[in-house]
Amino acid sequence: MSEEFYRIKRLPPYVIAEVNAMRAAARAGGEDIIDLGMGNPDLPPPDHVIEKLCEVARKPDAHGYSQSKGIPGLRRAQANYYGRRFGVELDPETEVVVTMGSKEGLASLATAITAPGDVVLAPNPSYPIHTFGFIIAGATIRAVPTTPDDAYFESLERAMNFTVPRPSILVVNYPSNPTAETVDLAFYERLVAWARENKVWILSDLAYSELYFDGKPTPSILQVKGAKDVAVEFTSLSKTYSMAGWRIGFAVGNRQLIAAMSRVKSYLDYGAFTPIQAAACAALNGPQDIVEKNRLLYHKRRDVMVESFARAGWEIPSPRASMFAWAPLPPALAHLGSLEFSKQLLTHAKVAVAPGVGYGENGEGFVRIAMVENEQRLRQAARNVKKYLQSMGVNTPAANAG
Repeated sequence: MSEEFYRIKRLPPYVIAEVNAMRAAARAGGEDIIDLGMGNPDLPPPDHVIEKLCEVARKPDAHGYSQSKGIPGLRRAQANYYGRRFGVELDPETEVVVTMGSKEGLASLATAITAPGDVVLAPNPSYPIHTFGFIIAGATIRAVPTTPDDAYFESLERAMNFTVPRPSILVVNYPSNPTAETVDLAFYERLVAWARENKVWILSDLAYSELYFDGKPTPSILQVKGAKDVAVEFTSLSKTYSMAGWRIGFAVGNRQLIAAMSRVKSYLDYGAFTPIQAAACAALNGPQDIVEKNRLLYHKRRDVMVESFARAGWEIPSPRASMFAWAPLPPALAHLGSLEFSKQLLTHAKVAVAPGVGYGENGEGFVRIAMVENEQRLRQAARNVKKYLQSMGVNTPAANAG
């Protein structure tokens, strides 16, 4: 009985958990850790959303099993959001399913549509569920880059020409977690044409649809004509409305994929708690000023972080979207590798970041920094980082960071 279970054996150690355990131990010991590791929003949801949750929770008939694919009103609210935001028409009955966050949605769809030995194209580095949802389902992963340039499409062509069996699914995630890279509609047009020609399903993770900066709204792949023939897209209320722990997301798009996913989900769960779904309706249908407010807040945090870390001696590229910065290790410390650097930053600077190698081998040499602390704490993090860099003999600008 000592042998490990088959699916567990296929999963590598969760590298990010190592730093998380160190952070938890430091906090338990009374240390003040500035946590920029997990993408856990520090803002509350809108008041009217919480009020709706409480109101519906008081109803005696709101506590039974819900619908696995989501209550009709919430599916309609999501369809209306796509109409408003992207000009995309969705049938709430056949083209929308409610998920328990986009993470569960991706895992359920992977279970529904992959067979052992299927080949799935997924970005490297990537958010872990983009690969491990399929690995758990028995598929094999072939990595493609995250940078959306000609080399990306060349890697897709190589994959189709030299992989047996031919890949049947491609995962895309823009704005990217962890790299914060973005794409325009022309990229999606080229991708949809490629997928239709090669008979490949596209799964698009659009969890950061509303966290865009510099006045450039994030497009949806479903804006492309014919995209519904090959694509399904995931969104989430986690970041848009600061409702991460509520676990509400959506899959929308291709009817065949939505039907397959709904069928599998009907065996696995009874849907999210009805009061949470009703409150999610209030978020999507109610005043949207909170979305713009959150976007501006993250925008300001981004600018403060990039500027104060640069003055501390660590140049970080300014992300164009998402709540993350994808930061190359300071050149003088690149030899440490992302895991050891993250551990040292936690121990000596009291700043938690996520090691890039936790997102795939191509993430080595980077860390992911989440903008989930206020501006004052970000400046404090920069001051702590500066002291650490100086202690390691790294030349830092003379001006005091922050």
